[in-house]
Amino acid sequence: MSYPAPRYFGEGTVTAILRPSNVEPELAFPAGGSASYLATSTSTGGDYGLFRWDMGESAGGPDPHFHRAMSEAFFLLSGTVLLYNGHVWAEAGPGDFLHVPPGGVHAFRNPDGPASMLMLFTPGAPRETYFEELAALDDGARATMTAAGWTALYTQRPVRGNRVGSTDGAEGQRATRGAQQASPTR
Repeated sequence: MSYPAPRYFGEGTVTAILRPSNVEPELAFPAGGSASYLATSTSTGGDYGLFRWDMGESAGGPDPHFHRAMSEAFFLLSGTVLLYNGHVWAEAGPGDFLHVPPGGVHAFRNPDGPASMLMLFTPGAPRETYFEELAALDDGARATMTAAGWTALYTQRPVRGNRVGSTDGAEGQRATRGAQQASPTR
């Protein structure tokens, strides 16, 4: 494998952006936790999206799903997170890493207590709107939303509902063999 073709042909320019650690997260979740938009698809010219995902005390996370158009990677900073690699749930701690190529079934969940991780999407995708729409749903709305309501939300944005499916806005495929049983104890 070789380096990609050059995309810049100048003599160098000052374009780096520093995000200090004391910047407040862009998104707070009703049940606790937050998301920090470290580098969005817009700010990276579509190269990647990097988010810090801080989970609260309550257990939570998406069901198994996959992305058709992007890879996703997780790097654990603190706490314990269950990571699903398409076959098994594994307990991950600080320093653990999971890479998911396009089409790879995956999920994550904090089983008990706060946890923090970096999530990298490449190429970049506009994940912020989807994150914000999910955060806006209170527990009552989540509990009463029908399957059709979840499907409408997921197909408007790049995510799919309570089964393994595509999260890139297109209709997803049904679960791969065994993935429907892939939910950890909640």
